[in-house]
Amino acid sequence: MRSVTAFVFVMVLGLGSLSSFAADLPPIDPDSAIYEVPVESGVSYDDVMLSLKVVSEGMNFVNPANFPLGEHMKARGQAPEGVLEVHAYCNLGLGAEIMLDHPEFVVFAPCRIAIYQKQGRLYLGLDRPTFDLRSIKNPTARAKNAAQSLENALIHIMDKARKGDI
Repeated sequence: MRSVTAFVFVMVLGLGSLSSFAADLPPIDPDSAIYEVPVESGVSYDDVMLSLKVVSEGMNFVNPANFPLGEHMKARGQAPEGVLEVHAYCNLGLGAEIMLDHPEFVVFAPCRIAIYQKQGRLYLGLDRPTFDLRSIKNPTARAKNAAQSLENALIHIMDKARKGDI
């Protein structure tokens, strides 16, 4: 428990406020499950993928599954515009804090970051854990705090990836 508490404390200190990088990020719409950021011009798909891998692993996230939906659509004769895929991310330290109190939250696990193209531009999109938690009746304070820390961490990963930073 001590290591989980220390990790959450570090996450709150380091990411509890998105102010360190929020200035150039789009605002979060509290009424939407989707948080979307455009990839900066000059940053390639490969740059985004490398950044997602390096930054997420450095933050103790695992990437247990990827879903190349666009490739499957193309195989069926449907042609989406550019990239269309979903990457699953899990940080059991934070996720467990929610699921210990609300095991039904597992239906939202693992967290997903989508990479897609629209109107000729590459985007990253997130299904927001704090929005998903609204589906749980009477969430505990621990679950609310963990969902916020998890969301902050995922947005941090997205911010780095959209810039191609590692």
